[in-house]
Amino acid sequence: MTINSSQLRELQNAISDRIYLQIENWNLYLGDAGLAEALSIECNAFISEGPEKASKKALESVQVQIGGNKSNLPLSRFVSSQQCFELEELLRTYCG
Repeated sequence: MTINSSQLRELQNAISDRIYLQIENWNLYLGDAGLAEALSIECNAFISEGPEKASKKALESVQVQIGGNKSNLPLSRFVSSQQCFELEELLRTYCG
């Protein structure tokens, strides 16, 4: 199961506005960070596994460049448990 291109754009927009990186007391929404598209594509790749697994695998798959690409870390390292749950809730919409 995958989602169509219209639904993928819809998911990307929702991720852009609702999911953020959290560093100290600072929140950077994924749309502003340029990571919403990559996360929506990865979520689509794993959507058939259900919202919980899809969100976890997608967050592990997307890499965040740090220090001018000196290092890369998985997006999951920057997203709180509450934000993981929020992503799961977004994905439930697309799981039949």
